[in-house]
Amino acid sequence: MSQNALLAHDLVRVLGGRRVLDGVGLTAAPGHRIGLIGENGAGKSTLLRVLAGVDEPDAGSVSRPDDLGFLHQEMPFDPAATVAAVLDDALREAREDLVELDRLGAEIARLPESDPGHPELLDAYGRRLEQARYRESWDADRRAALVLDGLGLGPLGHDRTLGSLSGGQRGRLALAALLVRRPSALLLDEPTNHLDDGAAAFLEEQVRALPGTVVVAAHDRAFLDAVCTHLIDLDPAVDGPVRYGGNYSAYLGERRAERDRWERRFAEEQQELAQLRHAAGVTAHLVAPDRGPRDNEKMGYGHRAGRVQNQVSRRVRNAARRLEELERAQVPEPPRPLRFAVESLAADAHTPSDTGEGLRPLVSLRDLRVPGRLVLDGLDVAPDDRLLVTGDNGTGKSTLLAVLAGHLTAEGTVHRHPGLTVGLLTQDTEFDRPDRTVRDTYEQALGAARAERVPLGSLGLLHAADLDKPVGRLSVGQRRRLALALLVAEPPRLLLLDEPTNHLSPRLCDELEEAFGTGPGAIVLASHDRWLRRRWQGRELRLDPAGATRHCPPTQSPASMVM
Repeated sequence: MSQNALLAHDLVRVLGGRRVLDGVGLTAAPGHRIGLIGENGAGKSTLLRVLAGVDEPDAGSVSRPDDLGFLHQEMPFDPAATVAAVLDDALREAREDLVELDRLGAEIARLPESDPGHPELLDAYGRRLEQARYRESWDADRRAALVLDGLGLGPLGHDRTLGSLSGGQRGRLALAALLVRRPSALLLDEPTNHLDDGAAAFLEEQVRALPGTVVVAAHDRAFLDAVCTHLIDLDPAVDGPVRYGGNYSAYLGERRAERDRWERRFAEEQQELAQLRHAAGVTAHLVAPDRGPRDNEKMGYGHRAGRVQNQVSRRVRNAARRLEELERAQVPEPPRPLRFAVESLAADAHTPSDTGEGLRPLVSLRDLRVPGRLVLDGLDVAPDDRLLVTGDNGTGKSTLLAVLAGHLTAEGTVHRHPGLTVGLLTQDTEFDRPDRTVRDTYEQALGAARAERVPLGSLGLLHAADLDKPVGRLSVGQRRRLALALLVAEPPRLLLLDEPTNHLSPRLCDELEEAFGTGPGAIVLASHDRWLRRRWQGRELRLDPAGATRHCPPTQSPASMVM
């Protein structure tokens, strides 16, 4: 195995009394680009920190290259440091390569070939030359400018201090520094956060071109699909974390097949356990030692009874032995998937009548203006609409959803269907009573009757262990799941979702998207999610910075538009 490989053996990491990592292993050779996926809390970031050496495992070992690079949440620089200082540090190793090659070259030219030290100098020159080629040291300064431009930092003044940059700019600068360095092993935690489509595509090209090892934890399914050669799913499985060959598309097929096999193994074993319990209990009772002979057994009863009793006893013993073995090492029941219960939405959504009233738009907007935030000539949302709102940051996507929800007053004409019920999932999910438990919050919001009719646990959006936690102790992703649960439990006629896949695992995002496809009620969502947008089957409204809008028809059935 190459000295630049990243190896981990039987890693254990306990946090807050819970085994976040339990015997995890990883082998990543140069050229491997491994994606880590799983539910929030499955251990993706924890594993990266252990691999990087930032955290020590409670058990197990890690072997890593000396020049490993890790994308930290915060840059390891003082806020007073400048952009130029960060770039100089990223270029330091490449510049040292060139200086050392010049020095060694001069030494070799000065020293006669007959000198005993000549072979050692040649060897040192060869090693440094190989390292410089790997880092592309001669091209490092040009590459730095290219990377800054590709990540949207080209216009950034090099004299700017880190403290003067936004969080997104600092994150992109940290990413740029790692790409310029080209370490032998690169660890990335959610690298496409704060990147627009162009920057994300540029990052994909850069990562694919790296000759070393890459391990990335990401919710960005488009990035995982474009970059990864392998995926490791840290969600519960029969034999622990599962490694899949291929990208995200390949993983989806393999994951479905794996889940089917697990469920089939569990069902078959449960059936065998039931049969063995029957054989060990009921059969022994039916052929008991004190059972008298039947009429057709009386002639040879004594002879046959002993033989049959022995055979039955042997079968009972064998069944009991097999039962004990199976019960001791049972296939665990597959955990219930966290699902967006589309049947709940389909069954309960308030649908308009089949008369002409059902053809009227739920909301009509004309000559809409929100000064400095949104300009829209017109939009109609049909009762069964599926509308995706896209556009760069600051083009007014969240503003449009707030207007549709009636939470923001705008200039122009806004007409809503009488009695329209609207639900809005915002990006920042907060609850008024953070001290109240998840279960109580759900019941208080819906009312006891509705909460009993649609139990929170039945929706599959939150684990049972989280239902009695105070809402204030939930993660951002868990709070969003609770907000989604409230919308699903009492579906509105118009469902508005602002970046609904943020903070959700890739698998739950896939399930959520499947729920959008059918059923009554209109759905309008705003999203930067490239995977969702590529697969969207409804209408699309793109908001541009200058206030212009572009309407894209659905990829399948046409939809009427009013403009």
